[in-house]
Amino acid sequence: MGIRSGVAMSAYHLYLSLIPEALIASMLEPEEFGSYYAVGKKVRVFGEAIFFEVDPNFRSEDFPFALADERCVTQPNGAPKSSVYLGIHNVLERVPVSALGKLYLVTDDGRTLGLERALYNPDTERPLHLYQEFCPITPLVVSRLEPRAFCHSITDPSRPVHVPRIVFSELTLGELAFDPVNGKADDLPYPAVRHLRDVLQDFSSNTKDSKLFLKQVKQGVLYRTVQSGFYVGDHGDFAYYRFPSRRELESQHYDWWRSAQVTHFD
Repeated sequence: MGIRSGVAMSAYHLYLSLIPEALIASMLEPEEFGSYYAVGKKVRVFGEAIFFEVDPNFRSEDFPFALADERCVTQPNGAPKSSVYLGIHNVLERVPVSALGKLYLVTDDGRTLGLERALYNPDTERPLHLYQEFCPITPLVVSRLEPRAFCHSITDPSRPVHVPRIVFSELTLGELAFDPVNGKADDLPYPAVRHLRDVLQDFSSNTKDSKLFLKQVKQGVLYRTVQSGFYVGDHGDFAYYRFPSRRELESQHYDWWRSAQVTHFD
């Protein structure tokens, strides 16, 4: 996509934030923007954040790019412009998957981990999956569909209820993915594990592809239970961002990983 070379010709970066949903122009580099967006300049204002870096050459009449050109200038005190909002509603569906670059995961204390797109191979081993959806809807969903099939299903325009595009992660189910009734769940930190077992077990007696587990995740982003990675797509396009293995996290991203595990479950 040539995002880095594109940035060199532009005065600002474009970021598609998922929490909350927004298209933002910023003169900050991704790691600086992640810290600013999660923590703020003086006090904590947002908490965890997830955002894509968007191809700086992306343009659309849906967004006021002239505003970014005008306001993304060095401030009188020499500081770069931190953020100029170009959209705050239905943003994800108006930025094509092809324009999305690296995905950045930010802890609530402002530490940023960048993920590259990766080759996707369907998971044919696990019969059941647990997904945390981030945008434009935010529940936890259990499904018998592997990630790409799940993405295509929930964005299928022929269905009476669908979304135009979606971003989600897959979370670990451990033994429950294979045996909802007797599988061990001691190491799963989710709330309402008994309810989770019931939802998973229900797939044995119905033909539904997916079922709601929790309407909303009060604990925020469940980084420490991400199993395979993060996904974005619609009925025609799809991209996968591989989440590092536990060994990679501990050896290459220790500070981020330590912060990501602070999340507590009620």
